[in-house]
Amino acid sequence: MLIARRVALKFALAAIPAAYASTAFVSSAHAVDALPDARFVGWAQAHNDFEIASGQLALSRSGNEIVRGYATRMIAEHTEAAQILVKSRAEAGVSYAPDPASPPHTHAILQRLSGLQGPEFDTAYANAQVGAQTDAVNQYGAYSQNGDNGTLRRYAQAMFPKAKEQLEYAKRMAGGR
Repeated sequence: MLIARRVALKFALAAIPAAYASTAFVSSAHAVDALPDARFVGWAQAHNDFEIASGQLALSRSGNEIVRGYATRMIAEHTEAAQILVKSRAEAGVSYAPDPASPPHTHAILQRLSGLQGPEFDTAYANAQVGAQTDAVNQYGAYSQNGDNGTLRRYAQAMFPKAKEQLEYAKRMAGGR
């Protein structure tokens, strides 16, 4: 009996480095490079615009309290973030360079959402939010670590924890509407 426990313990301890290595590989597989300054500004502005526009759609197309509460919060937080971005961009002396190839393909998502109502809207909105907030965590995280411009890096550092929190709320909304 004691030998069986030792063998099981030895096997379990041997599996820890393998599990860690596979986790580390998965994490690094999703690493995102920091965008150049002007493209980061363009991405951040597009993200704020998307959150405000999709939040307004949610208020007009959803009757779900959770979705409406999340949307109200997104409108307020991203309106403030957009105002801070304008100031940061001016202070940094960086021009706005929209990046239409960058996710979350906001125009297509907004167009799809505008054609939905009720529970169908709620599902599509929640899923779009998970994608948008995942992208935000990746972009803000990358720029806050490796961005070239100090002023914009501070903006990304301020937005990064908010994006992580918004992602958690979006995941809960998607899982528990």
